[in-house]
Amino acid sequence: MATLSYPLTTARLLLRPFSNGDLEAVFAIESRPDVMRFLYWEPRSREESRAALDRRVKMTSLDAEAAALRLAVIRRDSGVLIGDFSLRLRSREDGQGEIGFMFHPAHQGHGYATEAGRAMLTLGFETYGLHRIFGSCDPRNGASAHLMERLGMRLEGRLRETEFIKGEWCDELIYAILADEWPAGGGPQ
Repeated sequence: MATLSYPLTTARLLLRPFSNGDLEAVFAIESRPDVMRFLYWEPRSREESRAALDRRVKMTSLDAEAAALRLAVIRRDSGVLIGDFSLRLRSREDGQGEIGFMFHPAHQGHGYATEAGRAMLTLGFETYGLHRIFGSCDPRNGASAHLMERLGMRLEGRLRETEFIKGEWCDELIYAILADEWPAGGGPQ
């Protein structure tokens, strides 16, 4: 597979592997109930965020050894870690990948997630040669659904009560985009 050179650079952002020094920024995001509302776990303690960060530090490429790439999203103007974006290999044989993302609410609504998402989809299609990239979210998480739509992903379906999360059955929206729908240079503008 590909060898990446970090950081990945966009107009306003740097995307780089996580480091042990990112604990405070990660905890500032993961300790928030509003961020964790539609995710699989409750707000994390500092120790839980440390354990999660230890796993993220190792997620640096989609090669023979690793099946996940998870990058910190940094604002170039301030150097502040504002969120993260992941790309997981779901099937090497079928060229299937899955995106995921999480951003601090103070940095939402400025197009940063869309900018980072374009970089990650470009990486998946142009560097790793994936055929299809999908993402999912709880239908109540309108911000995540709208982000995937802004990235040019199409709603493929709604899975009814597919997961039991935090004491309730939850639906799941599935969005996807194919490589031939993703134009060179960063996809839909």
